[in-house]
Order: sequence, then structure tokens, then C-alpha cells
Amino acid sequence: MTSFKPRLSFWQIVNMNFGFFGIQFSFGLQQANMSPIYAYLGAEGKDLPLLWLAGPMTGLLVQPLIGAMSDRTASRWGRRTPYFLIGAILCSLGLLIMPFSPTLWFAAGLLWILDAANNTTMEPYRAYVSDRLNRDQHSLGFLTQSAFTGLAQTLAYLAPSLLVWMGMNKDAVGDNHIPQVTLAAFIIGALLSFTTVWWSIRKVPELPLTPDELAHIRAQPRGMGATLREIWQAIQDMPPTMRQLWWMKLFQWYGMMCYWIYIVPSLAKTVFDTSDAKSAGFRDASLLNGQIGGFYNFVAFIAAFAMVPFVRKLGPKAVHAFCLLAAAAGMWALPNITDQAWLFLPMVGIGLAWASIMGNPYVMLAGSIPPERAGVYMGIFNMFIVIPMLIQMLTLPLYYDSVLGGQPDNVIRLAGTLLACAAVAVLFVKTTPAAPVARIDKNPA
Repeated sequence: MTSFKPRLSFWQIVNMNFGFFGIQFSFGLQQANMSPIYAYLGAEGKDLPLLWLAGPMTGLLVQPLIGAMSDRTASRWGRRTPYFLIGAILCSLGLLIMPFSPTLWFAAGLLWILDAANNTTMEPYRAYVSDRLNRDQHSLGFLTQSAFTGLAQTLAYLAPSLLVWMGMNKDAVGDNHIPQVTLAAFIIGALLSFTTVWWSIRKVPELPLTPDELAHIRAQPRGMGATLREIWQAIQDMPPTMRQLWWMKLFQWYGMMCYWIYIVPSLAKTVFDTSDAKSAGFRDASLLNGQIGGFYNFVAFIAAFAMVPFVRKLGPKAVHAFCLLAAAAGMWALPNITDQAWLFLPMVGIGLAWASIMGNPYVMLAGSIPPERAGVYMGIFNMFIVIPMLIQMLTLPLYYDSVLGGQPDNVIRLAGTLLACAAVAVLFVKTTPAAPVARIDKNPA
């Protein structure tokens, strides 16, 4: 079930991925600000992983379902486009409301809605790239997404510091103790979430479905039961390459969640010698995290394009392993640095890894899955992200005090160890292309 796809120019590929900028600006705001927001509203250190459950849980439930539904969609607006737009609108509303959260439970509940919206957009967007590009342009397509991830998250992390630089008071807070600069950054994110997605689908619309593709979609049974059966069947038919990627993803995402959740408390302890979330030092640690996080995301933006020729020559496995080891070294170094200027050095390694994480696993995956199942497999692949996150959030509180001494800087060291394990695991992945599978589900809903 293959058809001719017009070769896209570099700028067309940039335009089609511009919507990823808005999606990832939203994720960047969450990564940089949710732990501080929870702390401002009264959360304790050991509770933070459980309060972050919204992202992986909604990803686990939403992305495979939406991916499978988009594979079976043949609307007048396109196959993936309806999911882009609905998710972007809901995401904008969630970002607008988040900094006004009056209580901890309200912010935690709102994060579930916000992440469900982001996840509604995310995997159809990845499938859209697979749909629109021929295989020889997959590396450029997915690494361009990675570049927009780096650029968006650079600006998301830096937004509060830039607003302070432009004259806002870093110590001005609302009645809920959330800084006004955080509120302004989330409003900016709400505007970007919808407008960037709208730009992409306007500039590079989906290709019209061929008669064969339409016939295949219309032959599929309808209903939630059929969709769930398709997900289960796809899991059973999972290509070997995809199965082997699980172990790398387990270590990689467990480690990254350790970093994102505990980097602000770690900086507050090691650089500003405080654990009081309402102190000026803790707010300074949040701003500092925005600066170094913005830097590593800028490194990711540059690195995503720079590594394209290396991926073509050396392959995505070798490049990904090198980048993960660079991040591991950076995370081991971070807790020992007290001079703010030197904190930017380990961010180079973390930035290289972040660029690779958002691109190279998808390069390995895209060539191994049948095109007519791109949506469902991209959604299932997201389970390889969210299940490690869930494992991290449910297990780390069990040994945070007993093994890690209740110290956030030890969590950062653990993250480095896990990324080194991921670098080893990826070397065992065997990439083999898969032939298209034209299968019709014979079990009607």
C-alpha cells in the first residue's frame, strides 16, 4: 500500500514541522516549571514524582488510541489534521489556566488535561511526517522535529529570565505564590500552541488519500472495540527493531524524568544552599534552571541539524549511543558544580542527547514499520516513553529517602548512570526494514 510522494524541499520540511515548535514549547514550560509550581503550592520533595503522573498516564492511554484512530480517519480535513487542531486548542486553554491554579490538587488535575491535549497532537504529528516523506527523507524530517524541539524548549526555559531582563520583577508573586513571570510565560505558550500548528497544516497540507488507501480505511471495522483490537494486534505484530528499542527507552526515559523532576531542587541545594520553596534562593534556582535548560535546548537545536550527515554515514545507533554517554558525563558532573558559569559545560552533553532522543529513535523506528500502520505504531512507541516514566514515578519515592538519602542531587547522579545504560542498550538494536502489511481486521466491532 505505497504511493508516490512528492519530494519536499528543505523549507517545506521546516514548514511542516513548525507546529512541533508550539507543541514542544508547551512541554518545555512543563519541564521547567511544574516542579516549582507544585513546590509553591505546598508539595514536598518525595511527592513530586507522583504529581508528574499526568504526562505518562495520558500518553499511555491517549497516544496509541489516537494513533490508531488517525490511521482509520478519512475526513474532509485530512487523516491527521483533525487531531492536530483539537489537541492544540485544548493545550492552549490548559496553558492559560495553569499559572492561576489556586491549590495543589487543581494544578495536578489540570496537568492531566494539558498532557492529554498535547498527546492528542503528538503522535498523529509524527505519523504525518512518516506519511508525507519518502524513507530517504525520514532522517531529515524527524531531526527537523528534533531541532524545533530544541529551539522551542530553549525559549520556553528562557522565557521567565527574558521577561525579568525586559523589566518584570522576579520576586512578584500571585496569591498562590506562583511568580508573575511564570504566568506570562504560560500565556505566551498558549498563543504559540495553536498558531504554529495552524501554520504547518496551512503551508504543507496532508497528501490526498489514494483510492487504494481510502478503500483500505473504509474496509476497516468502526468503533472503539475495533480500534482497541487493532492496537492489540499491532502489539502482537510488533517488528523486532521496535521490540529491541524497549530496553534503551526504559533506561533513557527513567533517567530523563529523574533529571527534569529534581534539577531545580538540586540546584537550590548545591548552588543556593536552600530547600525552602518559598525562599528567594529557590526562585533563583528556578530561573537558573531556565537559563541552563535553555542553553542545552539551544545546543539540541543546532545539534539536530549538525548530526544529519553523521547519522547518514555512521547510522543512528552509533550517534545516539555517543550522545547518551555525553549526557551521562554531564549529569555526573552537575551536582559537584557550585559556580553558575560552569554549569553550562555539562549542558552541552545533555543538549546533544536531547537532540538525539527526539530524532534518532524515530529514524530507527520509521523504516521498520509498515506505512499503513504508522499512526498506531507511533502511538505504541510512545508507550516506550511513558511506561518508563510511570515506573520512575512509582518506584523512586520508595527509595528516595532510604537509598538516595532524600537528596535531590543524588537523583541527578542516578540519571547519569541510567543514560549510560541506555547508551549500551541501543548498540544491541538491529535495524531491519519491514514490508507493508495490507491487513483487514475481520472482527467487526
